[in-house]
Amino acid sequence: MTRKRVGYFDGTDSALLTALVCDGYDTIPVSNGRDNHGHHVRLINDKNRVDLLIAYIHKIIAPEGEAREESDVVFEDLFRLCRILEIPLLLEIPHELQPRATELLGNPPDIVMLVDPADTLTVARRLLADSAAT
Repeated sequence: MTRKRVGYFDGTDSALLTALVCDGYDTIPVSNGRDNHGHHVRLINDKNRVDLLIAYIHKIIAPEGEAREESDVVFEDLFRLCRILEIPLLLEIPHELQPRATELLGNPPDIVMLVDPADTLTVARRLLADSAAT
């Protein structure tokens, strides 16, 4: 049986990643195009897909105007990728900042979940277990 894969952006908590590995999941670094932290997230497709993505909001909101680079990921593109490939995206955002994050992200689709960092492991485990049942 193939192990499930969790894609994570730079800065994801190492204790979280260690727990997921100990649970039997593979962890794969992904890049937002600027930090070169692994495989560029825009290159994820059916052949190299992950079962879950974990990120912080600052990793998916690209600078505006001249500061934006061609390789930068914009959240709209990432949301579209997650919807098409049906990959849940956990955005680690402290509970008190989630209302503002929702505004910044223009009411993200259901495949995107804003999760307090203290709850990320629990939610990730649930999503990975649920996808095993389908």
